Amino acid sequence: MELKKIGSVKFVKGGVCAAKGFKANGIQCGLVHEGASLTSKKNDLALIVSDKECTAAAVYTTNKVKGAPILVTKEHLKNGTAKAVIVNSVNANTCNPDGVEKANKMCMLAAAELGLVPEDIIVASTGVIGQVLPIEPIANGMKELAEGLTYDGNSRALEAIMTTDTMPKEAAVEFEMGGKLCTMGGMLKGSGMIHPNMATTLTFITTDADISAELIQRALSDCVKVTLNMASVDGDTSTNDMVCVMANGMAENKPVVREDKDYEAFANALYNIMMNLARMMARDGEGATKLVECVVNGADSEKTAQIVAKSVICSSLFKTAMFGEDANWGRILCAVGYADADFDIGKIDVQIASANGSVHVCHNGAGVEFSEEDAKKILEHDEIQIIISLGDGAGAAAAWGCDLTYDYVKINGDYRS
Repeated sequence: MELKKIGSVKFVKGGVCAAKGFKANGIQCGLVHEGASLTSKKNDLALIVSDKECTAAAVYTTNKVKGAPILVTKEHLKNGTAKAVIVNSVNANTCNPDGVEKANKMCMLAAAELGLVPEDIIVASTGVIGQVLPIEPIANGMKELAEGLTYDGNSRALEAIMTTDTMPKEAAVEFEMGGKLCTMGGMLKGSGMIHPNMATTLTFITTDADISAELIQRALSDCVKVTLNMASVDGDTSTNDMVCVMANGMAENKPVVREDKDYEAFANALYNIMMNLARMMARDGEGATKLVECVVNGADSEKTAQIVAKSVICSSLFKTAMFGEDANWGRILCAVGYADADFDIGKIDVQIASANGSVHVCHNGAGVEFSEEDAKKILEHDEIQIIISLGDGAGAAAAWGCDLTYDYVKINGDYRS
């Protein structure tokens, strides 16, 4: 899918290896679901390593049940520094009595091969919840994983974090800070159990910019609210969600320690990475055939616009209408109407648009005549935009979702088999 650019950035190749000094690798170490046999040759264990120590920050799931890797990573990032990420798929290492022990062991194994201390390592897991994580395959594969690290290993690492994902999700940008060219890249996994307030995702972002951990945390926390938290596939949040940013300073820009123009450039680059990853995640919703973007403007505040946009993309009835290519605008108005925000329903305008054209379906809260034939042609495209004006102010927001298909039930009905 085509990347969208906001502000002064240039898209480049390389994902998490695009920035200077970052190596990555991914291998298949042999992790399998409990009771299943190893039939896939997909990578299931990944490393990302920086040549230099990084300032680092993260945002985690809001689910009360949290995977053991999150508990360990929180401890390791208390000092605002890290040098590597170790991550596995297949098994989430969640709701297990030995989960923290296993997450710490993963860090110890990686640190031993890399010549680091375990506290330098960010650890993450994704996959089935409630199954004990076998540490032996990870231990047996760690030497191969570390020895295979390369400055172009991003695709191997990305494959290793995918679960039900059907497409790779990565992006990288160049941007300028203090007269120096900086680079930022990221990769994301996420396809199902996706819902606002930290969607089911593992997201890893690397940059060669020099910026304090405090400002990374500020930019990341703000950016999550308008990117990953504005994507929803099915209304389920997960236990292992995490997004982290590591900055090694190898671009040699003047260190960013305050919210100035350089900080704004960094925050904009981060937004471009995370916004595009969020769109990819929504497009790759389990069983999805369409990316649906809901743009709300004319709200009395950004918060109101966010609430309305989320309400629309989360509506199951609306999502099924998008799958059926049915311009049932009443379902859009229904979802707007139960959004937990104050606005005048009599001022609402709605358009449905895609690369195939646009059609105005509602004005001042009431339907208007439109061509069903034209509307169906618009909805045949795999990227749909719903544009809603509330007519009350300058507040605006966007949210990303997908259609709801027969395949979603099929995928989730036999997830563990």
